[in-house]
Amino acid sequence: MKRTIPLFIATTAGVVMIVAYFVPPAQSWKDDLAIWFEILAAFAFVLGAGNLLKMHLQKVSSRQAGWGFSVVTIVAFLVTLVVGLGKVGVNPNPAFPEYAWSGDKMEPGSSWFWYIFEFVYLPLASTMFALLAFFIASAAFRAFRAKNIEAILLLGTAFIVLIGRTYAGIILTDWLPDPLRFDRLTEFIMDVFNSAGNRAIMIGISLGIVSLSLKILMGVDRSYLGSEE
Repeated sequence: MKRTIPLFIATTAGVVMIVAYFVPPAQSWKDDLAIWFEILAAFAFVLGAGNLLKMHLQKVSSRQAGWGFSVVTIVAFLVTLVVGLGKVGVNPNPAFPEYAWSGDKMEPGSSWFWYIFEFVYLPLASTMFALLAFFIASAAFRAFRAKNIEAILLLGTAFIVLIGRTYAGIILTDWLPDPLRFDRLTEFIMDVFNSAGNRAIMIGISLGIVSLSLKILMGVDRSYLGSEE
């Protein structure tokens, strides 16, 4: 029963979503299922939060390598959770001034949650992506070696796009005919070759999704149910 009931629920939900998409009178079924998905997602978030705390508390208690980072993770999680759920510092909604928590917690300058998001999360996220840029540049330097024709084409295209995305590309190639300027070549590469590649990738992804969906609906793929044990 532990595997049969989840399999039945997944199959039923998938069939209902397909029917609701193609049969107009059944479109309300999709909205009802969306509400149930949101409810299940809320429970999933609770389970995920519990698992996060469990893993990091175990790491702290056993003093494993990097347990200090686990302490920071736990403190940041709890502070954000309390501030977000409690709507600390939120201004009341003008329509309901008698309710102190009726305002929007993401209103600029109105709550601690907004300050955490704006001045803690966003700078940290920007820093992470800035560091990734150096790793990508290092990987590109190692990968872009003109060893064969394909590598030469890749290196040349990457060089044109990188320079053409900056103002330096306009200055350096301003003397060339308009179609040969790096900024124009960049637009051509992105609109033609890049778009064609993206469409091919999206078609492949779509076919893979359809195949996997059919396997799940027919009960062939049961990997989402976990192991047999």
